[in-house]
Amino acid sequence: MTNPLDKTITVVSGLPRSGTSMMMRMLDVGGIDAVTDKIREADVDNPLGYYEFEPVKKTKDDASWLPSAVGKSVKMVYLLLYDLPTDYHYRVVFMRRNLDEVIDSQNIMLERRGKSQGGLSRDQLRANFKSQLDKVYDWLDEQTHFDVHYVDYNEVLKDPEPVVAAVNVFLGGSLDELGMAGVVKPDLYRNRHA
Repeated sequence: MTNPLDKTITVVSGLPRSGTSMMMRMLDVGGIDAVTDKIREADVDNPLGYYEFEPVKKTKDDASWLPSAVGKSVKMVYLLLYDLPTDYHYRVVFMRRNLDEVIDSQNIMLERRGKSQGGLSRDQLRANFKSQLDKVYDWLDEQTHFDVHYVDYNEVLKDPEPVVAAVNVFLGGSLDELGMAGVVKPDLYRNRHA
């Protein structure tokens, strides 16, 4: 009989600017190798790196990267979760963050690059994000090939140890919790809302 872990991939997901890169670093330091192509280099918006892997964006048309990700972690923005094929098992660490902080952080990053949010107001953006997230949460609840653990970005920065311990339990209990907690850099917590 095949061990289900032979086809298990750890996925870090969430909105852009929700702490997914930080969680990828935490898992990497903790003992789960990260799948990344290092194409997008660290910058002022993510001084410790993005941990991205370009092929995830085309998973719907080409999922050939999946076998090389088994036993490892990969970062995927929340809307790409729908594209993952059902013949793998996914342990999703889903990052949540105050939506106003996400919008502020994204706006600052886009302004720095000379881009815009596409003309949407803050209220429209917040409503869009909330609606999309609610649909993703409902969909994930119905998927038998997904296990999901939700992590609050704001809680990680306030008190990382209990969050790290819960993530470790979710992922099997063999991670280096001290190393993971050491990744958290509260001084990089910008654009905060009370």
